Amino acid sequence: MNKLSVAQRAYIAGFLDGDGSIYVQLKKNKTYRYRYQVAPYIVFFQAKKERLGLENLQRLTGVGYLRDRNDGIVEYIIGDVTSLLALLTEVTPYLYLKKRQAVLMLEIIKFKKGARSGADFLKLCLLIDQFQQLNYSKRRINITSAVHDVLHAEGLLTP
Repeated sequence: MNKLSVAQRAYIAGFLDGDGSIYVQLKKNKTYRYRYQVAPYIVFFQAKKERLGLENLQRLTGVGYLRDRNDGIVEYIIGDVTSLLALLTEVTPYLYLKKRQAVLMLEIIKFKKGARSGADFLKLCLLIDQFQQLNYSKRRINITSAVHDVLHAEGLLTP
């Protein structure tokens, strides 16, 4: 990630507070040790006519990619853990509306690195479930209880 000035960090934080989202998903994936992938993201949104603003933001940070949606929205997506950690470390002190999400995401990223057992993975899932309240998620189905059932059925939890 590029080095950012104080003004740039504050600008990005304001942009994220207004037109961005911080979230993490559990995605079923049988190739992963605990059958779920932890997928964290920061996403900025703009109408396609304002794409240049997101292109400039991407150039400023030096990370992530742009994606055009079919509904006239363009997204600037940051999903790799190294970039997420760097960006959140830089902008969290300047966030207002999404500070709790940023702090929780940092906690999840750090906890994930140390998860060594099925029980640890379930603790990580409990942290991820907290985004349901912070981001008003109503459609999440991959939650701790579902992960627990899969890990138990496959013998990935120690008694």
